[in-house]
Amino acid sequence: MLSKAKELKADLLLLSVAIAWGVTFLMVQDAINTTPVYSFLFFRFSLATIIMFFISYKFFKKINLKTVFYGIILGIFLFSAFATQTFGLTYTQSSIVAFITGLNVIFVPFLTFLFFKDKIKSNVLIATFIAVIGLYLLTMSGSLSFEKGEFLTLICAVLFALQIIFTGKFSKEVNVFLLVLFQLITVSILSLIFSLFLDNVTFNIPYDFAFFKAAIITAIFATVYAFLIQTYMQQFTTATKTAIIFTMEPVSAAIFAYLTANEILTITQFFGAILIILATLVAEIKFLNISNR
Repeated sequence: MLSKAKELKADLLLLSVAIAWGVTFLMVQDAINTTPVYSFLFFRFSLATIIMFFISYKFFKKINLKTVFYGIILGIFLFSAFATQTFGLTYTQSSIVAFITGLNVIFVPFLTFLFFKDKIKSNVLIATFIAVIGLYLLTMSGSLSFEKGEFLTLICAVLFALQIIFTGKFSKEVNVFLLVLFQLITVSILSLIFSLFLDNVTFNIPYDFAFFKAAIITAIFATVYAFLIQTYMQQFTTATKTAIIFTMEPVSAAIFAYLTANEILTITQFFGAILIILATLVAEIKFLNISNR
């Protein structure tokens, strides 16, 4: 049985991960204007791997085949999600991609039940649907159809859902630091392979301020910190609540863009953001002892 105090602490720290991803969104956008996507992912995850190596080296005696295998599985899920999302962006609008990617929040509870027969609490299920409505209002600015781009992004959403689900399961069985390390190594290697085959350039890129700023900040905060916190804290909370909390990423991205880049936040988007915040509160409602009565 999860301790309520530990679960609440885990949820708050997972919220900081969503905020970190949202705040770094603009930096990544600026960087990939001049750097191919997979090349940037290679540099971001390689730098993160080096940092994670020094954080986790004292646990190297605990390395075993199970840890390596679990890390590779999570890395494949994570990279494949990035890859399908990137290909999806070449066929459809970014707003549609953002919305469909966010639908991982609705896949997580059902896939968790399918794989592990985990029960879905009524308040969490309600929060999931509130979050989906909020995501739609916050991110959508185009007409939704079901063509190649939408299909690829739907696969992306399922892959992100699987990464969240299996992170929760694997983190309880092996050393968290090593699990994150091998996940990052896997993403780095796959990013390099894809970049060499699909990007125009991999290493001959403009090493300008925007690149270094995005690579360093995302490596530290949006990768090492984010995946270490996610992996460690998912031991104390559920995959479904994690997915709901992660819908705060586009909220924090929109607020940060509004504050720093003077981007307009419409009334509809504002209402969507409020619904997502409400969803995270509904997911936590059991701490008030009023859910499932």
